Formats: sequence, C-alpha cells, structure tokens
Amino acid sequence: MTLPGWTLILVFTALTIALAAPMGRWLFAIYEGRQTPLHRLLGPVERGFYCLAGVDPEQQQSWRSYAIHMLLFQVMLALLTYALLRLQAVMPLNPRHLAAISPDGAMNVGISFTTNTNWQWYTGEAVLSNLSQMLGLVIHNFLSAATGIAVAFAVFRGFSRHETRHLGNFWADCTRITLYLLLPISIIYALFLIASGVPQTFASTIDATTLEGAKQTLVLGPVASQEAIKMLGTNGGGFYNANSAHPFENPTALVNFVQMLSIFAIGAGLTWCFGKAVGNLRQGWAILAAMMLLFFAGASACYWQEAAGNPVLHHLGVTGGNMEGKEVRFGIAGSALFVAVTTDASCGAVNAMHDSLTALGGLVPLFNMQLGEIVIGGVGSGIYGFLLFALLAVFIAGLMVGRTPEYVGKKIEAREVKLAVLAIAVLPLSILGFTALAAVLPAGLAGPLNKGPHGFSEILYAYTSATANNGSAFAGLSAGTPFFNGTLAVAMWLGRYFMIIPALAIAGSLAAKKHTPATAGSFPTTGVLWVGLLIGIILILGGLTFLPSLALGPIADHLAMTSGQTF
Repeated sequence: MTLPGWTLILVFTALTIALAAPMGRWLFAIYEGRQTPLHRLLGPVERGFYCLAGVDPEQQQSWRSYAIHMLLFQVMLALLTYALLRLQAVMPLNPRHLAAISPDGAMNVGISFTTNTNWQWYTGEAVLSNLSQMLGLVIHNFLSAATGIAVAFAVFRGFSRHETRHLGNFWADCTRITLYLLLPISIIYALFLIASGVPQTFASTIDATTLEGAKQTLVLGPVASQEAIKMLGTNGGGFYNANSAHPFENPTALVNFVQMLSIFAIGAGLTWCFGKAVGNLRQGWAILAAMMLLFFAGASACYWQEAAGNPVLHHLGVTGGNMEGKEVRFGIAGSALFVAVTTDASCGAVNAMHDSLTALGGLVPLFNMQLGEIVIGGVGSGIYGFLLFALLAVFIAGLMVGRTPEYVGKKIEAREVKLAVLAIAVLPLSILGFTALAAVLPAGLAGPLNKGPHGFSEILYAYTSATANNGSAFAGLSAGTPFFNGTLAVAMWLGRYFMIIPALAIAGSLAAKKHTPATAGSFPTTGVLWVGLLIGIILILGGLTFLPSLALGPIADHLAMTSGQTF
C-alpha cells in the first residue's frame, strides 16, 4: 500500500460526497416536475412523447397502477431486445455479418439489460452488431436506469405525502429522467470520452501493426456513446469483452477516475434528494454517511489484500502486490477502488479481472453485492433498497424504546415490516438456492474453470451478481450455456422486480398515512447512533445470511493459499 494509493481513495470519497448536493438539486427539480433551463429546448420533445403515447403526465397513479405500468414496459423492452438479437443476421448496421443469437442467449441478454444487470455471457465485439449494441443495449442502458430512478421517486413520495393513494406518474417520471438528466449528461460525457481517445464510429475494423511487426485487426464501433450511459446509469455492459479494462473503453487513469465518479454520482445525489423530499436534509446525509463508511471499509480491505499479494508466491520468496489481471495504467489502487465502486453501485463494469483477485480481495465485491447493492447501489435501486434496511433498523429501535417505530414522520407498522423482510429475503433465496443447485447438477459443475473453493466462488459470484443486478463476474465461469443462461435470467428478474414491487407497496401504504410529528420518545434517525445502527443491521443481516457460503468459497480459498495450495 502506498500514499498515492490511499490519496486516490480519499480524494474519490471526498468528491463523491461533494457531488451529492448539486446532483441532488438537479434530481429534486425533476422529482417535483419543476421547469429547468433544459425545458426550453427539450420541453416540446417531452410533450411530443406524451402526445404520441396518449399519456397524461398529470394523471396520478396508485402504487399498483405504477407497478403494473412499469412491469408492462419492462416486459415489452425485454421482448423487443430478444427479437432484435434473434433477427440480427438480417438487420442493418452489421458490417461483419454476424449471426443471430441463440434463443436462450437472446433471452438472457434481453432480461439482463432490461433489469439493469447487463450480465454478458458473450464476447461483445465478436457477437453483437452495431445495431444490436445501440438499439438493443444502449436504449436499455437509458431506460433501465430511468426506471430505477422513477421507482425511487415513487418511494420518496410515499414517505413525503400524506393521506393519499397517489405516487406520481411512471411515464412522466421515466420520460423526464431520461430527457433532463441522463441524456444531456451522457452527451457531454461521451464528448469527453471521444476527446480522451474512445472510438465513436460506424467503421467496422481497423488493422494495426504490433511492436513485433504482426498485423492485428481491431474492432471499432460506437463505443463512447455506450460507455457514457453504461457508467452514468450503473449498467456496466461493455462494448468489448474486456469491458473497462479495454483501452478503447477506458484509455487513461483520468478517464478511469471520471468513470468511477460517474458511477456514484446519481446514487449519491439521490440521498440528498430523499432528504429534501421528506423535508429534512439531515436524513439524506445520514444515509449517505452510512453508505460511504461501508464503501470506504470495503475499498480499503480490497486495496489491502491486493497490495499484500499472493500468499502462494510469498512462500516462494516473491513479494509485492497482486498485478495479475490488472492494467498497468491503473495499478493496484486504481483497480481495487474500481472493484469496490462497481460492486457497491450495481454497475458491473470491470477494469480488472475479478477472477484474478486474491481470495479475500475477491470476497469484498461478493459481500458488497450480497448486502443487496445498497452501498450507493444502482441508480434508484440503491436508495430504495437502503430504505428497506432503514425500516428494519427503525423497527428494532422502536422495540428498544417501547414505542411504535417512526421514520421521517410515518409510523412503521406490521405491513411495512413484513414487506421489507419479503423484499430482502429474495436475495438469499435466489443467491443461495441457485448456487446450491448449480453446485450439485452436472450442468452447473461444467461451468467453473477452477476446482475446490475457488470454483465454488465462481458459481456463487455468478448468482450473487445476477440477483443483485450487478453483472460483473468471476470470468472463469463458462456461463453461456442453456443451464446458466436460464437460471441466471430468472435470478436477474427475481432480484429486480421482487424488490421493486414490495418497495412500491410500502410506498403506497406510507402515502396513505398521516404525518406523525417527532416527540421526546421518538428514536432520532439523523445522528451518529442512527448511522451506527444502520450499518450494524446491514452487516448482521448480510453476515448471518451469507457467511457460511463465503466460508466455503473465498475464506476457504484464502486459508488454502496461505498453506501453499491452489486450485
């Protein structure tokens, strides 16, 4: 570990916190439906969409209506992508004449990008045409991110409104988020990436001469436009198989740093937006404090383990950090920080190969995802997932003081607690259930590259990533089979919508309640004690649920490595 490495982590943490307020103000203006400077240019476009779709943006929806409209939209997007990939061979903008995707593969990709998971079993530059990349994937990057933020807005309204059934309008929320937030930032972001050396072209390939004098064919395409929203929307699906380790996606250390900031920017801003929505900014800052403490602990642990290096090599007298699977232009600190950021934020982009991390270094991204992707988390999904844990924490605090639990002016009763538990229980049921299935069936055991605990970690990571809607992988797993394509698709769907529906139901229940002013007996939910309780609840639930599986995987792998055994 070095001083520049720690400085990088600390500066990144400070800038993320500094971005929370300005991004939160932007989000809050969209949340309220207020006019912004962009409305003069994009207002007619917004109204045109409503006219074409027959949508009245002022028509309010109950939580059930909001959920039904959202789910129908997601199903149609998945079907559209499935059809596009199945017809890829006869579609335009396919200069390399790539074949259609198999039915199970197309189904997996459709669900993957619809759910904001962006799990990729394929080599992007060798399998997908330019049209498939742009129309099949990039559109999802915008709309899946907008859906997550829209659901977060609906949940915010559940906490902030009183004695009403209305949570807003899904179509209006989704349209405004895309037009006034995601699109303008992505355009500026893409121009920055192009200026930094990221390709943006319809050209197919280019031939290059290596230092050895050999000829190498490099695939080109509209990379910068996909890269911008991939990071900003915490999507993570790369144009290239190597993802953000590829120099065409992530050419410099500066671009690497900006990409990490963009992954966290909206998620951090949503904490401020929540505080503003409920009329108490300290609520938002308390949530952000808990998130950033968990993030810093994970990033530090990963950096420590990667800087310590491989215990097997230590037995051979070789010292130094673990650079296997990492890019020299990023180094250990830049790679370890990216590992923590991308798995805290449900992004799934990688600038280093996670399968090459040390055993305990690889435990960090696993545990980040198993917490439910609520440490900043995906855009929208992180904050509403975190609020589910906040409800459980305030319920426990209420039991301690002998009063009905209250949070931001709403009584938390049996219905809300049951729904929160139901949503959180989806994670272990899907992750552990599918992992157990794959660990005993021949079709599942055929996937891991490695044997022993590391092979188990590859399986566990895949279903953790899918259920948490992250999309990164221990790439040693050969997942492009009907078994993995099918089971991972189910895990992605469960992890996304079996958390969204209870969250919206909770919002509907809270919106119907009266405001309950805080009293001397209320448990304070803005101070150090509250932040500590939140972190404790999150770690205890995650630790008790997933520690046995982690013991069979990365922990056993580490103990074996310290004795010189590899798999």
